[in-house]
Parts: sequence; structure tokens; C-alpha cells
Amino acid sequence: MTETTDITTLLLSRIRDVADHPEPGVMFKDITPLLADPAAFSALTDAFAEIAERTGATKVVGLEARGFILGAPVAVRAGLGFVPVRKAGKLPGATLSQAYDLEYGSAEIEIHAEDLTADDRILIVDDVLATGGTAEASIQLIQRAGAQVAGVAVLMELGFLNGRPRLEAALAGAPLEALLTV
Repeated sequence: MTETTDITTLLLSRIRDVADHPEPGVMFKDITPLLADPAAFSALTDAFAEIAERTGATKVVGLEARGFILGAPVAVRAGLGFVPVRKAGKLPGATLSQAYDLEYGSAEIEIHAEDLTADDRILIVDDVLATGGTAEASIQLIQRAGAQVAGVAVLMELGFLNGRPRLEAALAGAPLEALLTV
């Protein structure tokens, strides 16, 4: 087996399907078994750190909330800073905010703009790419803060929800890397 096949097999073996969560008809992809397995979590962190290095990232941005869990160790492993993108109202002090539409309603995310500079190249890390709304809003937020987006890295892409075309347009040539596509 190749190294890519090995990590794919390892990661897939540690993601549990939970039927009808959070509502009937939804098949939830639970990553908590992956996080509980030090070998799988370390392999995931290494893969994301390699993407950070390859894209020339200077900082990692993690999207609330699982993006914090995945992004912070990536930043440490890659020797980079970590910046959280939070739901509105969670960060103290001056923030930049970005509203975006959800399937039913809207949401807003925030970042401390002072944590990013014009010299920063940001790798956005999250667990899942679904429709792409939150990731697209984070790209807009990072650009408004004056930094450049180096790319987006996700553990899983839910291909049937078609988030990739939306994000690729927003990324304007920066890479979108999914370790798994389901």
C-alpha cells in the first residue's frame, strides 16, 4: 500500500457513521473515535502540517468548533501561529465580522483582525466541507483583514453537497485539499 492509501484507510477506519443525527435522514460523520486514537490523530495532524508547509502558510485559521481541535495542533506541528474564527459575540475586543447565508437563515463569524497582517498567508482548517458557506465566509473575512488565503484543508468533503465549486471560485486558484471524499 502507498502512504496515501495507508492514511486514507486509517482515517476512514476511525470515523463512525451515526444514523439519524442530528435529525432523521442525516448520516452524521463522527470524528471523535479518530481524535481518541493517538496514531490516527497524529497522522491527520502530520498530513495537514504538510499541506501548510506546501502552501507556504504563515498561520493556520481554525473554524469553530472542530476546526479548533484540528487546526491548533497543525499550527504547533508546522511551527505557525493559530487564529480562531468564532461565532459572532464570542471574541473579546475589536473584531471583523462576516455574515453568510445558511440553508435556513443566516449566521455570522468573527476574527480578531489584529492577529492577521498583509504578510500572512493563511491555511484554513476544518473537519468537513459541506455546502461551503462557512469556509467561503472565512475566506472573505481573512481577505478583509488584509491577509492572503494560502488554501483550505479539510478532513472530509461531502461531495454530494457541492461545496467545492463554491469554494474554488472564492479561493481564486489557492488549493482546496480534502483528505477524504465521501
